[in-house]
Amino acid sequence: MKKKILALGITMCMAAFLAACGGSSAETSAAADTKASEANTEAAAQSGAEGEESESSDAGETAAADLQTVAAGKLTVATSPDFAPYEFYAIGEDGTPALAGFDMALAKYIADDLGLELEVVTVDFDGVLSELQTKSVDLGMAGLSPDPKREGIMDFSDLYYIGGQSLVTVKANAGTYNSFEAVNKPEVSVGAQIGSIQMDLATANSPDADIVPLPKVTDIIAELLSGKMDVAYIETDVAKSYQKNYPELEIIMEVPYDQEGSAIGVCKGNEGLLAAVNASIAKALEDGSMEKFIAEANELASGEKYEGLLDESGQVQQ
Repeated sequence: MKKKILALGITMCMAAFLAACGGSSAETSAAADTKASEANTEAAAQSGAEGEESESSDAGETAAADLQTVAAGKLTVATSPDFAPYEFYAIGEDGTPALAGFDMALAKYIADDLGLELEVVTVDFDGVLSELQTKSVDLGMAGLSPDPKREGIMDFSDLYYIGGQSLVTVKANAGTYNSFEAVNKPEVSVGAQIGSIQMDLATANSPDADIVPLPKVTDIIAELLSGKMDVAYIETDVAKSYQKNYPELEIIMEVPYDQEGSAIGVCKGNEGLLAAVNASIAKALEDGSMEKFIAEANELASGEKYEGLLDESGQVQQ
């Protein structure tokens, strides 16, 4: 199931400069001529400035036109909205779910920066990988780590966020499952999201355990809380976000990982779009926007939220 959310760009219009003057006597006429000359000079300067802005706007439109995207004039992004604070649904006071998270804020920033209209396709995490592999979308933004094993189906942008990986359980089991050795046993059930880096970490660090693949992080959390699952590999900031709502969760330890950080998956072979995305990421990091996006996402994630796909009517699935 796919849901699409459209974000429209805003265009700016320029105002023209007008000036008029007049007089009857020679002195007045001379003064008027001086004022007219000044006005003409100012108008010429204003016209030049408007011309520069127009050229800049035209250049932006040309740059957007030069980019190859799956839909003309649009930036189509696949995401899995079960990964707060990266992407999730913030529930408004009226109960309406709104797509949120710093990945989504960055997606809008990039689309605006490139002069494109943003379109978001929501799928399960493994669906994000499939959408990129089939080149059905331009970008995949779902807290993706630049794993070399994924380079056959996508290109990776520069890192835009540095995170980490953790082993998670409930407080009652924290003393039992406090090391890889304790977890790596056949009788221990270990959860991880299908197709994720966490699944690779589970396989590498707990090969003898009973590894349980699940499609959504919300499913993993539910299994941990119900006692049906012993431990799970979860991205650190995501785990911390869940802890705010479920204090009984415990982060046991950090899990070493060579590629700690998040990048954007770009449709394979689209070098022009990759370069443009990297330029937008650099700008967002430099102007402080990314820091703001992260702070806002964490604030929203601490409130009422929903993580998962909406139903056919665009409402939270019960």
